[in-house]
Amino acid sequence: MADYKELSDAELVGLLRVSDDTAFIEIFNRYSTLLFSFTYRRLNDKELSKDLVHDAFAGIWEKRFTVNIPGELAAFLFVVVKNRILDHYKHQKVLHKYADHFQEYLNQTQNNTDHLARHNELSTLIEKEIAALPEKMREVFELSRKTDMNRKQISEYLNMPENTVKTNLHRALKILRSKLHLFLLFLLWML
Repeated sequence: MADYKELSDAELVGLLRVSDDTAFIEIFNRYSTLLFSFTYRRLNDKELSKDLVHDAFAGIWEKRFTVNIPGELAAFLFVVVKNRILDHYKHQKVLHKYADHFQEYLNQTQNNTDHLARHNELSTLIEKEIAALPEKMREVFELSRKTDMNRKQISEYLNMPENTVKTNLHRALKILRSKLHLFLLFLLWML
């Protein structure tokens, strides 16, 4: 049995292709520290650097029957590890892009939810204030806003002079504006 430390890289690769796990271990022992150092200088993360180097060697072991190493083993190993580093950066970029899009979605959903809640609050408050209007004023206002009736039609429908309809609408709007003014200012301040 040969001392694997004495074998050349080319001999170790030949043994690797026939599943000699001791040859694989020798290749790992020869180059893993250099590859780790190379990776760590680029990533500044020990655990990630170890993982990428181990993944690179695991990939080589999986492809040992067909691995094509044109030239120096060391150069080949550095290219494999460099590709793992680039893949890591690409994956991080995709993750960040996904996270950014997801955050935009959450912000938009939150904004839509806030908008809907404020809209519902305002609608409820308006309905409450309309209900608090004097009966004839409320009736004129609701006919004006909730139907397609104009002042003349409301006047005929309620058997009331058109000027009285106009005065009631004007007063109703004045009351509603004064009651809702503070709430609207609050809403604008919250935006």
